[in-house]
Amino acid sequence: MICTDYRTAGVNIDAGNAAVSFYRAIAGRTRRPEVVADVGGFAGLFRLGAYEHPLLVAGADGVGSKLKIATALQRHDTVGIDCVAMNVNDILTLGAEPLFFLDYLAVHHLDPEMAASIVSGVGEGCRQAGCALLGGETAEMPDLYHAGEYDLAGFAVGVVEENRLIDGRTIQPGDAVMGLASSGLHSNGYSLARRVLLQEAGLKLDDYLPRLGTTLGEELLRPTRIYVKPVRALLDQVPVHGLVHITGGGFVDNIPRILPAGLGVRLRRGSWPVPPVFTLIEEKGQVPPAEMHRVFNMGVGMVAMLPREAAEQAMAVLAAEGVQAYEIGEVVTAPGVEII
Repeated sequence: MICTDYRTAGVNIDAGNAAVSFYRAIAGRTRRPEVVADVGGFAGLFRLGAYEHPLLVAGADGVGSKLKIATALQRHDTVGIDCVAMNVNDILTLGAEPLFFLDYLAVHHLDPEMAASIVSGVGEGCRQAGCALLGGETAEMPDLYHAGEYDLAGFAVGVVEENRLIDGRTIQPGDAVMGLASSGLHSNGYSLARRVLLQEAGLKLDDYLPRLGTTLGEELLRPTRIYVKPVRALLDQVPVHGLVHITGGGFVDNIPRILPAGLGVRLRRGSWPVPPVFTLIEEKGQVPPAEMHRVFNMGVGMVAMLPREAAEQAMAVLAAEGVQAYEIGEVVTAPGVEII
């Protein structure tokens, strides 16, 4: 058969137009007063507002191979939360308020219902972060993706007053290291987690595991925690010297990124609860503890460094915002991350 139109080549423009109507409704539920135009144009408009010395803060990230779990379970309504979380948590480490978010969805074949489910999660993530879903892009590329596959990435833009920027320069020896509890794996280490649990251990996504209190699939799809509102409440009440988002690279690679030259941290193993999904991976895969702490967040999704005398107040503020926090270590004069 001769290919005479775009649809025969594998791209359905009508499906794309149908998806835009879903996007517009979801974006409307995340609208902030600064948004000027609705979704559907060639670009989004956003008034910056009244700032004396604003610094724009931007980040980009994706969901990664966690999407394999969503595809296997045919459940797509939570990965959008992960996508927003990975971005807004990153820019939050500089003290920034997330203003707006844009998503990029690339698919083999555009199913408007599936796309709406994915973007509904993006909208929920934006709602939790208090930012607007300003727009995005959906690309149908049958030659790059297998049937049923897709990729999801996003871009967040925020703002911080220059005099409130958190860049780690005020971190000093003796500062307390606070660990903010994660919701689970978040969106990192899934290549190792899937290899250990699904391939080597032979577990199934619909297996109910008593130690997890849920099925393996539900645990692996648990959305990434969004820390924006709790951490912004913390910044309003406590002098925070540094913030770290614990993503790929775990404690070992992420914490040093913000430390001044010559400083390190000493973390106390056992000073925070480790969710059972991590011990399950460690046991089933015989993964060394050092590797676990480098790949996974181990129950700590964000770290805050602040004066030791402010530690109790910080824990109280975060608890009031629904996030448990633990004093897990201190800043020391030996570079690197030591876990004792």
